[in-house]
Amino acid sequence: MISIWMSVIVMLVAFVNGARNEDVIQPCANIRTSSSVVPLGSPVTATCVIREDCLPVSGQAVHIEWRLDDRFIPSSPVASESGGISEVVIPSFNHTRAFLTCCLQASPVQVAGGVEIRAGYPPESPKNLSCQTNLTTSNTLTCSWDAGQLETHLLTQYTLHTKIWDSNRNYTYKLPTGVHHYTIPRSDFVLFSEMEIYVEAVNELGEAVSVPIILEPVSATKFDPPKILKVEAVPKRYGCLKLSWSLSHHQAWIRNFRLNLEVQFKTADSSQWSEQPILVSRIKPTRPVDQCRLLHGTQYFAQIRVRYQQSPWSEWSSSQSGVTLESAPTGRLDSWVKLSGDHMHKQINIHLFWKPSKQFRPNSRNVSYIVSVQKLPGVKGKVCSSMGNYCTFQLPRKAKKVYLSAVNAAGKSSPNEVRIYQPKALKVISDITATPRDDRALLVQWKSVDTSSIIGYVVEWRPLLKTDLSLTRFEFANRNESSIIITGSFEPYKPYGISVYPRFKDGIGLPQTVNAYSRQKAPSVVPKIRIKKTWKSHIELTWDEIPLDQRNGIIQGYKVFYWDEKGPINVVSAHPKERRVVLKDLNTVSLYEAFMMVSTFGGSINGSTIHFEIEPFDAVTVVMIVIASGVGMSLLVIFIVMTCFSNHKRLKGRFWPDVPDPANSSIKRWTSESTQDTHPSWDNDEPNPIYLSHLSFLDLPMKLSKQEDDLWLNSAEDTSDLGDSICGSPFIPGYSGSNSYSVPYATVIFSGPCRSPPPKEPHVYLRSESTQPLLEAQESFSPKCYHNMATDGMPREQCFFGPCDDCIAEEGADPVVLWDDFPFLQALALNDTQND
Repeated sequence: MISIWMSVIVMLVAFVNGARNEDVIQPCANIRTSSSVVPLGSPVTATCVIREDCLPVSGQAVHIEWRLDDRFIPSSPVASESGGISEVVIPSFNHTRAFLTCCLQASPVQVAGGVEIRAGYPPESPKNLSCQTNLTTSNTLTCSWDAGQLETHLLTQYTLHTKIWDSNRNYTYKLPTGVHHYTIPRSDFVLFSEMEIYVEAVNELGEAVSVPIILEPVSATKFDPPKILKVEAVPKRYGCLKLSWSLSHHQAWIRNFRLNLEVQFKTADSSQWSEQPILVSRIKPTRPVDQCRLLHGTQYFAQIRVRYQQSPWSEWSSSQSGVTLESAPTGRLDSWVKLSGDHMHKQINIHLFWKPSKQFRPNSRNVSYIVSVQKLPGVKGKVCSSMGNYCTFQLPRKAKKVYLSAVNAAGKSSPNEVRIYQPKALKVISDITATPRDDRALLVQWKSVDTSSIIGYVVEWRPLLKTDLSLTRFEFANRNESSIIITGSFEPYKPYGISVYPRFKDGIGLPQTVNAYSRQKAPSVVPKIRIKKTWKSHIELTWDEIPLDQRNGIIQGYKVFYWDEKGPINVVSAHPKERRVVLKDLNTVSLYEAFMMVSTFGGSINGSTIHFEIEPFDAVTVVMIVIASGVGMSLLVIFIVMTCFSNHKRLKGRFWPDVPDPANSSIKRWTSESTQDTHPSWDNDEPNPIYLSHLSFLDLPMKLSKQEDDLWLNSAEDTSDLGDSICGSPFIPGYSGSNSYSVPYATVIFSGPCRSPPPKEPHVYLRSESTQPLLEAQESFSPKCYHNMATDGMPREQCFFGPCDDCIAEEGADPVVLWDDFPFLQALALNDTQND
């Protein structure tokens, strides 16, 4: 763009500053250069001569400067009397096109003249000249060539030259710029006459000519694709097919040409054509072609193409199929046996797989397979037959081998012996891996712990999403191999189970299995996150396993992203087999959001977002509190019950006081010497007399009024304020009144103080203070008679404490008191003795 504007400026300035001569504008300067078109990078020399009528002052030196486009160039000025002359040298012209101008130093600078200089390269010789004749509708000869990789930066003219030798006619065809092919009409060439053809390239820096070619136009013909009429078996010739063919409809007039023909085949179950086509030389059109050395009884598809001498091959024809003659199958079958069933049963299930070996020839399109327990298959010995590559049957556990044969309409193959080995519980395979090589191949690698007894390996694979056992494939590997490439039609994003079995001389060991994909991508779904339980500041999230058909690859792991409205995003990873995570250190007052990302080797996918929050008291905490409270209460109850049982005597005394039986009392064995220092004894089985009952001794006046008697009776509940009523008794140390563990048995009232001499009046006996009746309680204060046993064994009555109306005294005898029979009275007697 700059150069264009400079050229416009130069032209305008030249016209403005030019002098008029006969109404023609002439420039003020004449610029002469070595060449206006130079090779790129070559030096350029230019001279500027200023006309005298354009000089400001005639005869004086002027200052001239040079510019290349908009860049200043140093020059060597030369002054003369007739005008200004200046010369400039450009050591290396690196522009493909530029304007060189000569200017006068003035205010402003005046452009005196200018010239455009272009640079480039001379043309290369055209290469790869070829011509092709079209014999379809319009017979023409088309030639094409390559201009070369070098860019000349100059316009290059190409010219096609032809010379027919027989007629000595020459033709020249000039082509538009940039066109590198030309079609010669049918009138300018002869099909069966040789001609010389070459191409000339010319530009401003030079010219170049291609290497000429000499050809016969008919030999440069590219025929239309031929047509196969029929493919059929050759009678009585196994493995041979006969092909009938012809040229296209437009080229059917060619009958006497000797053409070259190529044939290629492929079987019906193959997707690849034969690598090396079969060449048939110098054959006339419509003549059938026989092709042999093919498989027997096999359906083939055939294609052909033709050419004349060294002309280009035609395109391949459409395919046609034919079947060779059938013969009995030959070769052996590779087989693989697997056993299943309970070892307790006499019959075992046998799964037999087979495939053709490299030497096997079915020699027929319809082949079936027979499994028999006899070497020569018969009706009785046959256990299985199939048109596929798999069979299941049952045999006795003692069976050692079966025979596998291929059968077609022409006969049977030799039986293949298949050994039946019991599986061995040996695990010698480890670290099995499967790596995809491409969409149709997987590299399986493994390691063996012990290879001394191994004779080989069996690599088995099958699609996991399909249950058809006929899709099972297998390959054998040698004992020295630890890897194998398995090929097949593996579907992308679908799982395949690959197992490696060790083979021993007498059995098959335990396999190692791995899942593999030929191509992986992100899973189709993301499992839904569920909250399993929460406790304190933790929460456990779980999810279900992704279905196998939606994984699209091997799961590498799970990641759970969670955050609250204030905190950063946290990430927790989980192993593919765990499917659970625990989020820790959560705030109980925050609302959290979380989502899961599942990854495979082929990509990752994110799931939907869930919301959750932590309760201050979750169910687990409440249950723990309830359990702890229950345990505490249970321990307390147990402690109380144990305490009660350990102190049952005290409790019994509180709620059910013991009332002693006077007849069975042990107080009669007390003595003053033995009871003065008596202390409670807890080891004695018999109740302690001190705590069973006690005696209260009261000092009362000689005469007891009725009112006082009533007061005494009304205050029977509390005797703690009777003053010195209890004194001097050696039997009740520490007695504290009615709240004691024992119940007072009786109260004895004295008429005077305890230390006073014995009163003359008899003692007064009061009823017991016990709240329970002792024998039969009587309200009367009159003494009663006690029936005691006499020494002679006869009962008798004795009266104590005064006269008794019920007693009958013996005549002439004083009443005798038996103290041993009345322990309480014995105590009184002891007390009296002490008072004396």
